[in-house]
Amino acid sequence: MSYTFQEVQSAKAKLQQEFNQLSDKTAIVRSPVFKQLYAELPNKNSQQKPLFGAEVNALKKEVTSWFSTEAVQDNRQPIDVTAPFAPNTTKRPQTFTSSVGSEHPLMSEITYILDIFYRMGFTAMESRQVDDDYHMFESLNFPEGHPARDDYDTFMTTEGLIAPAHTSTMQNRALIQYKNNLMNGEPIAVVIPDRVFRNEDLDATHEHAFYQLEGIYVDKGINVGNLIAILRAFMSEYYGQDLKAKIQPFYFPFTEPSFEFAIERPKTLRKGNTEADMWLELLGCGMIHPNVLKMAGIDSNEYTGFAWGGGVERLVMMKYEVEDIRHFLSGKLDFLRQF
Repeated sequence: MSYTFQEVQSAKAKLQQEFNQLSDKTAIVRSPVFKQLYAELPNKNSQQKPLFGAEVNALKKEVTSWFSTEAVQDNRQPIDVTAPFAPNTTKRPQTFTSSVGSEHPLMSEITYILDIFYRMGFTAMESRQVDDDYHMFESLNFPEGHPARDDYDTFMTTEGLIAPAHTSTMQNRALIQYKNNLMNGEPIAVVIPDRVFRNEDLDATHEHAFYQLEGIYVDKGINVGNLIAILRAFMSEYYGQDLKAKIQPFYFPFTEPSFEFAIERPKTLRKGNTEADMWLELLGCGMIHPNVLKMAGIDSNEYTGFAWGGGVERLVMMKYEVEDIRHFLSGKLDFLRQF
């Protein structure tokens, strides 16, 4: 099968060469060649995008046809779902290997996002699915009784454990873990991706569970200009184009001054025609509050830094013009296979 787009035709040749060298032929569907093709999608105009996307999907179907999993499926024995691995089992059923399947598009995008920040000199940490009051509030300049706590209507267990409402719960840990960098004349530069949980009213741009990316940078002489430069550099690299963006004042207890960073909505995500409806707030950011640095044992008179946090799904929605955030957790294969 031949393709009209040169990028797709060239990708097919690369995939065929890679396929011939693979011992596990099924691994071809996870080739980075596909990721490179999808990265080309934002560069196409509105008329080319659907045609290019259709050819990429057609190529993936063609590549899938190069191998068959029928032999694996035919050899599988029925599984007793009541006790498939009971101690008295004499023969364990054959199960699928990790090579059978594909990566969720959000995981692919997080990998791509982290790659951008790795090239910018950042390292990465994982967040936590369950945390405590200290890291959720106190270490972030939310003392007990602080009115800003009321804005974080998140989930809490009867034992007092919290489902983190933001990846900022890792700020104190990251600052403590990497503060020796400052003693060695190096900055603290960390990004933290993971799931967060909020008691949200669900709509096209809000979910109760979603992925967020936290960023932290601390060194001598750091200012708001450095913050804006980092965010603009990331956004330009991620979307592969110049973006209309704006920063407006906001309030977070753990940053001072604080800002909201917004970019112009595509038409598919607009709720109306007012000025407010034209913009999508992607993340919150600001200069790390001196009290947060002090809680981590860092001299706020000598060092300054900035932090930001934003939803990964919103970045992906803007990139691929996805109209509803709930698609990502729907499990609908017709949606997921588009990526």
